[in-house]
Amino acid sequence: MAKQTFFITGISTEVGKTLASAIVTEALEADYWKPIQAGDLEHSDTHKVKDFISNSKTQFHPNAFSLKTPMSPHAAAAIDGVQIISAEVKRPETKNNLVIEGAGGLLVPISDTETILDLIKPQDLVIVVSRHYLGSINHTLLTIDKLKQAGKTIFGILFSGAEHPTTEAVIAKMSGVKIIGRIDEEPYFDKMVVKEYADLLRDNFKS
Repeated sequence: MAKQTFFITGISTEVGKTLASAIVTEALEADYWKPIQAGDLEHSDTHKVKDFISNSKTQFHPNAFSLKTPMSPHAAAAIDGVQIISAEVKRPETKNNLVIEGAGGLLVPISDTETILDLIKPQDLVIVVSRHYLGSINHTLLTIDKLKQAGKTIFGILFSGAEHPTTEAVIAKMSGVKIIGRIDEEPYFDKMVVKEYADLLRDNFKS
């Protein structure tokens, strides 16, 4: 199995999880795996991360579930006539570090009884991607609190987007969780920019 497994989750949707996943993957030359992809199968998150990666070591593992409809996984699965059970989601075999990207936030349903949280194993190092918007402090602290309640191992918070010092300071103080760094608002992201962030943050991903 993998040497170290990082699980990337977000405080909401569209907060920069895929970009963060690409940077962690590049920094560690890790393998990448998105267990559940719902919709956009021709331009999936795996495709996006692959386009950002420069190293030749990273392997990209196929989704456990590739769902056709761009909806919450539980709803997309129902439309496709499949059932997602966390215990049956088989992880890829690899001797490399592994980066796993969740879908949306922590409590996004994968069925009527389970959420993304149920895909996170005790040994996973969870990276929470937080982005400033009205309500983001609440969403970040709720996400951290839920991870702690569930006994998950929180590796740290990675901020995405423009700096907001007062928001970040209160999140750091109230959560007590390590701040890994920030992915700034850039004019564009490509392999070179992702590699620059990977080089900048690499030591911060070492446990």
